[in-house]
Amino acid sequence: MDILQAIILAIIEGITEFLPVSSTGHMIVASSFFGIAHDDFTKLFTIVIQLGTILSVVVLYFKRFFQSLDFYYKLFVAFLPAVFFGLLLNDFIDGLLENPITVAISLIIGGFILLKVDDWFGGHDDGTEISYLTALKIGLFQCLAMIPGVSRSGASIAGGMTQKLSRTTAAEFSFFLAIPTMLGATVKKSYDYYKAGFELTQDQTYLLIIGNVVGFIVAMIAIKSFIGFLQKHGFKLFGYYRIIAGAIILIIHFFVKPLIII
Repeated sequence: MDILQAIILAIIEGITEFLPVSSTGHMIVASSFFGIAHDDFTKLFTIVIQLGTILSVVVLYFKRFFQSLDFYYKLFVAFLPAVFFGLLLNDFIDGLLENPITVAISLIIGGFILLKVDDWFGGHDDGTEISYLTALKIGLFQCLAMIPGVSRSGASIAGGMTQKLSRTTAAEFSFFLAIPTMLGATVKKSYDYYKAGFELTQDQTYLLIIGNVVGFIVAMIAIKSFIGFLQKHGFKLFGYYRIIAGAIILIIHFFVKPLIII
């Protein structure tokens, strides 16, 4: 991985992490185009730079993190399903992370769901309280995103809307839930690589720093833009985007060149 590839991947991560379009799917496809998807450092890079993006949530919603202990308890309850299923399905998930076909199919199916999610579950106001049971259900929905291409934010936002939360409330809770989820994934994956004897070079350390800084800046812009757009327009545009992106990936893979050479 060179510095330009690192910056491009970080921009993609910053834009897509909190949008319902699947950051993991986009990162898999981009790294496949670069021909570095199989590289161990690339896999570590795509996880570790999530630290920069989750820091953007802390900065943008700084005051919300001091509102009550109840806020943290609910995040913890929502986080538990990811811990359980992440550990249980770790090897299976790793096997999917290099498969662009899985990404494409997930993007298309998720796209059709986003076209209808406002009709099915929209129209709720911001007064609905997030209970512990609601938090747990959102956490279960988030686990669907362990399949590349599903979208962590999309799954958790849709999960929140099924529990009568407004689009904005569901999206913001999804942002907050990203912090323990992505932090946990980063620590787990970093430990796995350390245990396997993987050592970072100085150049790789610099790339991780650059990736986190770029991801942080881009994610700040993406979050603020997304909330404003979501309040006015809903999810349909993201649904169309996912369907088109998934179709393009399939066309390129089968008719131009395989995105992954096994």
